[in-house]
Amino acid sequence: MNNYHQQAVTRAIFPVAGLGTRFLPATKASPKEMLVVVDKPLIQYAVEEAYAAGIREMIFVTGRHKRAIEDHFDTAYELEAELAAHGKDDLLAIVNAVKPADMECVYIRQPRALGLGHAVLCAEHLVQGAAFAVLLADDLMVGDPPIMQQMTNLFSQHQCSILAVQEVPQNQTDRYGIVQGEALTRDLIKITGLIEKPHPSIAPSNLAIAGRYILTSSVFEHIRAQLRGTGGEIQLTDGIAALLGSEQVLAYRYHGKRYDCGSRLGLLQASVDMASAHPEMGREFSAWLKARSSV
Repeated sequence: MNNYHQQAVTRAIFPVAGLGTRFLPATKASPKEMLVVVDKPLIQYAVEEAYAAGIREMIFVTGRHKRAIEDHFDTAYELEAELAAHGKDDLLAIVNAVKPADMECVYIRQPRALGLGHAVLCAEHLVQGAAFAVLLADDLMVGDPPIMQQMTNLFSQHQCSILAVQEVPQNQTDRYGIVQGEALTRDLIKITGLIEKPHPSIAPSNLAIAGRYILTSSVFEHIRAQLRGTGGEIQLTDGIAALLGSEQVLAYRYHGKRYDCGSRLGLLQASVDMASAHPEMGREFSAWLKARSSV
């Protein structure tokens, strides 16, 4: 336990300033976070996950050419008036549900691409000393309950920073932040060390950080103190590693599935699985897939 007793997580940071070069030319003029899986952009899945966890203030750390994200969560007067005038109440409800009335969206620019740690640091003044969540929209996370809700439930018990983790193949450790630690339960690990993208030969484990974090505000002072790390960037992992010297940090093996939608293959996999499970078109799409595979 620490001084964060009885805090609740009410704010989430979404770092969305990346260029999305792996999806060119689709991302030449459109944010990668606006890439669509079935009928929603990636950023909406992440925001809905945070909302389901009781988070109501969404902080977007954006960059140039990201205006589409702001527009998506803004009021669309012309569209809404047109739908209302033609009695298309079902479609109007879908549009209005993108941003519920009790949800606040705040936008701040990351002026230079200096890494995930720097992006989180840009939002420090908006967090106001409270614990906060970080969600990476590239990682589409599916769980029941939603992954962030699983984590906020844990935070209410432990009142410390929590990182979502999953096992990855040993030969892929150089793609992730890797944790080492002591198992407290089947799903919880007390972290003793963090390494950003270690070579498989030196990786302390194959437990990789997924794109979901709950962090106490103490992490900001440690991020500020970091020199540029892997890739010449200010790494969030390095800031959290420094936090270990003064606070407990837990790793949580979340219950659910992660799609790496920062890659083309991951986006396609998510699209197929989410379409197959879709309440309206899932059965028809699954039947089409089955028929196609038998050809």
